[in-house]
Formats: sequence, C-alpha cells, structure tokens
Amino acid sequence: MHPAFQGLLTIAIGVSGCVGYFYLSNQVLDKVLFPARGPNVGRNINRANMIRPWLFLFPALLALGLYLAYPVFETLRLSLTDRIPGGGYKWVGLDNYRQMAAEPKFWEAMRNNMLWLIVVPAMSTAFGLLVAQLTDRIRWGNVAKALIFMPMAISFVGASVIWKLVYDTRPAEQDQIGILNALYIFFGGAEPQTWLTIPFWNSFFLMIVLVWIQTGFAMVILSAALRGIPEETIEAAVLDGANPFQIFFRIKVPQIKTTILVVWTTITITVLKVFDIVFAMTNGQWETQVLANYMFDKLFRANDWGVGSASAMVIMLLVTPILIWNVRNARKEMQ
Repeated sequence: MHPAFQGLLTIAIGVSGCVGYFYLSNQVLDKVLFPARGPNVGRNINRANMIRPWLFLFPALLALGLYLAYPVFETLRLSLTDRIPGGGYKWVGLDNYRQMAAEPKFWEAMRNNMLWLIVVPAMSTAFGLLVAQLTDRIRWGNVAKALIFMPMAISFVGASVIWKLVYDTRPAEQDQIGILNALYIFFGGAEPQTWLTIPFWNSFFLMIVLVWIQTGFAMVILSAALRGIPEETIEAAVLDGANPFQIFFRIKVPQIKTTILVVWTTITITVLKVFDIVFAMTNGQWETQVLANYMFDKLFRANDWGVGSASAMVIMLLVTPILIWNVRNARKEMQ
C-alpha cells in the first residue's frame, strides 16, 4: 500500500471512529440507559448530563493511562528489578539506583544537565524577549520573526547536522568548510580546532543549538505578551519622562513576568529531556553526557534495563516539580 494512501486511510478511520464513538455512546446514554421519557424523565436527563462529559473525556483518559500512566509504573517496576539470564526478573530493590549513583558517567550527566538548565532557558528566554521587543519596532519585523522562528520547524537531529557542519574540522592544509574554523583561521588562529572534543566548552557548543531552536519559540510567546500590554501604561511612563530602557524593564517586563516564567519553565522541561542534539553530535563522548543519553546507553547499548529505568525515573522526578508548578500557576491565572 502506498504510504500516502495509508496515511489518508488512517486519518479516515480515526476520524470516523471518533465520530462513531461519540454518536453511539450518546445514543446509548439517551435512549437506553437514561431515556428522556416516562415518570423519571427529569432525573434521567440530569443523570445523562452528569455522565455525558465523561464520555468525551474517556478517550483522552484511556490514552493518558495507556501511554503515560502505565509506562511510568512499568518503568518504576523495572528500576527495582533485574533481568535473569534466560528470561524473567528478580527483585533487587534500590540496587540499581546504588549502582547508578556509583558510576562517574551518571554524575557527569547530572553535572551537564544542571549546566544546561542554567544556560539554555536563560539565554533562550533573554534572546526571545530581546528579539520580540526589537522586531516590533522595525518595518521588516515580521520577516525577521519568520527567519528567527524557522529553526523551530527543523527537527533536533536536523539542527544538529547543520551545526555539526558549522563546527566541522579539516586538516590545516585543506580549506575549512566549517564556518567557525574558517573564521578562527581568518582572524589569526594557527591550527583548526576540533570544537566538539574540548571538554567543558564543547557542552556550550551543543547548547548553542538548542538556544538557536528555542529562541523562536520564546520570541513568539513573548511577542504576543508584549502586544497585550495596555498602551495607557506606556503612554503614562512616556509622559513621566521614562526612557526606552526604563519603559522596557520597569513597565513592560513586570507586566509579562508570568509569561516569561511560563516560557522559562517550558524550555527547562525541554532541556531536562534533551537527547537528540547530544546523541547526533557527540554521542555523550568528551564529557558531554546528559541524563537522557545516559539512559539510552544503558537501555539499548548495555542492555541494562534496571539502571536505564532508574535513570528514567530520575529524569521524571526532576521534571515533575516543574510541571506541578506550571499547573498551579495556570490555575491561579484562571481564578
């Protein structure tokens, strides 16, 4: 079957299945379980209306349970067990966590993840806010926004390939196709550098890729927030003699503080799960290991499902407080 036809068929079956489910479930609810007739018609209508929202929520709850809740509990179980040669599992308690904590690579991954958490959300949010402010003040701002947002349309692996070419290194006697090395030699560098193999600094070269991608996301959200600031507050500040810097930092930024925090935390969650960039560019070598790549190595290279699942639980524990904080903030705004 042709892939295009297969895709169309999948969409048709999915849409018709959803429509059929909602139609039939409502028919059963209204005609069979709680019919709107007879002496209890009022009670039946009320009961049907109480159940109806759950009919619409059921597919989403089923999908969340199947693809989110079940994997979490299964990963937790695997992190507390170990595979037996020949098949089966045995209970080992916290041994996998102890083994993981004793490995230098795990602490290298933790250290790098913390470094990513400090640099990437701050830089992406700051650049996004700066671009959102500046592009609203120029005639061709929409074109600039489109160009800056474009990396969001590229996959992390695709972006990694692009930036790997930027960091490419050729022998000194050959022309450098890597832009960074070409500039380095042009401005007086003696030998081309293998940028991705320089410990500590190579992590920053990897972070640049994610900052490049996430700046567009931050720009779009923060630009919308800046446009939503009441003009009266800005006009009042101008009349009071405030300069552009004072207007930006003392009038605009405080009014979009909540949006800035949402952007910051969203990028933070992305950083905690970062895998593609490290995998495609260094594969965790030269002291660039991160938690997600460490988990992949344990699960699919070392075939150590216990320690790999334990590292997955660590990632989930790091992400969970941020998710809870986001949900609480969203509820406060709704109230």
